[in-house]
Amino acid sequence: MMTDEKYNFVKMYERSFRENWDEPAVTDYGTDVTLTYGQLAINIEKLHILFKECGVKKNDKIAVMGKNNSNWVAVYLAAVTYGAIIVPILQDFRANDAIHIINHSESKLLFISDINWEGIELDQIPKVKAAVSLNDWHPISLALDPKKINYEAIGAKFKEKHPEGYWAKDVHFDERANSEIGSINYTSGTTGFSKGVIMPLNGLAGNVRYGLESGIAHKGARFVTFLPLAHAYGCAFDFLSCLAAGGHTWLVGRTPSPKILLNAFAEVKPTVILSVPLILEKIYKKMIVPQIQKPPVSWVLKVPFLDEVVCSKIREQLVQAFGGEFSQMIIGGAPLNPEVEAFLHRIKFPVSVGYGMTECAPLICYTPISEGPKIYSCGRPLPGIMEVKILDPNEEGIGEVVVRGENTMTGYYKNPQATKEAFTKDGWLRTGDLGQLDEDGFLFIKGRCKTMLLGPSGQNIYPEEIEAKINNMPYVLESLVLQQEDTRLVALICPDYNEVDADGLTREQLDEQMEDARKQVNSELAAYEQISIVKLYPHEFEKTPKKSIKRFLYTNMV
Repeated sequence: MMTDEKYNFVKMYERSFRENWDEPAVTDYGTDVTLTYGQLAINIEKLHILFKECGVKKNDKIAVMGKNNSNWVAVYLAAVTYGAIIVPILQDFRANDAIHIINHSESKLLFISDINWEGIELDQIPKVKAAVSLNDWHPISLALDPKKINYEAIGAKFKEKHPEGYWAKDVHFDERANSEIGSINYTSGTTGFSKGVIMPLNGLAGNVRYGLESGIAHKGARFVTFLPLAHAYGCAFDFLSCLAAGGHTWLVGRTPSPKILLNAFAEVKPTVILSVPLILEKIYKKMIVPQIQKPPVSWVLKVPFLDEVVCSKIREQLVQAFGGEFSQMIIGGAPLNPEVEAFLHRIKFPVSVGYGMTECAPLICYTPISEGPKIYSCGRPLPGIMEVKILDPNEEGIGEVVVRGENTMTGYYKNPQATKEAFTKDGWLRTGDLGQLDEDGFLFIKGRCKTMLLGPSGQNIYPEEIEAKINNMPYVLESLVLQQEDTRLVALICPDYNEVDADGLTREQLDEQMEDARKQVNSELAAYEQISIVKLYPHEFEKTPKKSIKRFLYTNMV
């Protein structure tokens, strides 16, 4: 546990607000809204007043759900600096999943975007005292007197408390030890399956510490934040590390298409870029592949020395496409396509791959460009912060990756059985991944112990939950959800031929029924869980003696 005052999570932000008062902190990209550290601190102070008016006490939970924007950032920091526990909810979750998380976490307040509020009623979340809009702070639905907590009322209370104004010297947050709980971050499962990761402030501080010590974040740094802030990866570095260092983050609230992002990179000229593989892979395929497949270029790339000239030009073009001023691009959330990684390594593009999980808030391994990362590895364990070992390695040194250190969770909220299963008897956290450590301490991920899949932005996808929904559809006997290389999900379905024959369906009619089933199931799933293709399988899947489907036999069928 980090006890150094320098890395006390709450005090890091108290210092940063004081030292960077007049500097820009956050910009809602595509708008004219930019908040300085001072303006953000004032919003946080007003939220503290609102929390008090709502009767929020220390360790009460405050949920936040919505697209990336400056108000989201204010709510998160206001909660943890007040002494409450923040519960970030992915904006992609459907209403029933959000309701489950709000109720399971026992959240007292809910800050939510207007579009995410659709489908939620206050009587469905009985412990919530107030729901407040992330769009403009208006009370959406209340169990309290709206006259007490509307924007004007809080503004009046603020002036009463600070009649001479609120300045850098006035920023003072109550002491919170790093051992206290900072957040409960729910994994990306659907209703009843999501697990609330209990993260002490120490885990959040460990990630921020690495962000500062590694130089990823520094005073004056510029970030383009397009990963969802409710996801641990974007939250830890684009947001928390950046603001602890005195950097400036541009918050992209729109769907991060390559076109939107390339425009943002050109405008902001970020100093570091955090991305998931899919974004980089799309840009690679759009910008680079057409060039290197042309006969003159493809020929030159095979000629020693001449290829260096071409590679240099391609690298410069790609660097400029991302703004031209970044020191490194950090890939996380999912594996990078090996073909893409090999080419980027060949042209010496400054990209490095990290490794983490929500249960570590999230970072476990990373090696910066300046320290020479190895191709296809995800770096070394964070020095002085995380440890990694391989459990029960085979002859090739491959086994389950287990970790421990500053960044690890304390368990799953109200789920002692899952918590027990997550740790070894001697306290190492099981990652569920198969990996190998080389002689230099670099970790290479070889596969997954679990069946969990990763969405394009690093969201956890649990195929069994989707299969359970598919199996309830008409004419379905059993199913397997698999993932293609482009991350799209395919449902391999064995039809119930007895039911098909009894109803006299033709093949064309069966195909129509399967398509209807796909659409129905997708209506109940988040965007990143959508089934893109249905394929029919002619007979039952092969099973173990325990009647579990042998998934490994079918992974190459999509």
